[in-house]
Amino acid sequence: MSIHELKPAEGARTAEKRIGRGIGSGMGKTSTRGHKGQWARSGGGVRPNFEGGQMPMTRRLPKIGFNNKRFEHAYNTVNVDVFNRFEDGAVVGIDELVASGLIKKVLPYGLKVLGNGNLEKKLTIKADKFTASAKEKIEKAGGTVEVL
Repeated sequence: MSIHELKPAEGARTAEKRIGRGIGSGMGKTSTRGHKGQWARSGGGVRPNFEGGQMPMTRRLPKIGFNNKRFEHAYNTVNVDVFNRFEDGAVVGIDELVASGLIKKVLPYGLKVLGNGNLEKKLTIKADKFTASAKEKIEKAGGTVEVL
């Protein structure tokens, strides 16, 4: 069996409704729109979000939250455990992380090291920011922290 021979299961696909094709089709005359009224008319119906004059849901609920991207401090974040892939005694910065493929795009505020996981190697890590737990784990493993 080849891919061009595949067919949907029996009864999985139903025929398209042919509306307005005469009385014999069962969908002639009013073409499934019923008699008169807003929905029977050409261009009839209501706009999206209209709830029949009732206050729409989007206006009933309060406005919440706003993130002003203009003042955002965008850091590349990395957890401590990713540094285990480097050799013991190495100096690791953002350039080494890009070279190893851990970071694809360098963000404007540089590198921030987070404290998730454990570090088993003695490394010198250069970054713009460290969390307290990350700094503690690096120094506990015998490494040093350099804030740029």
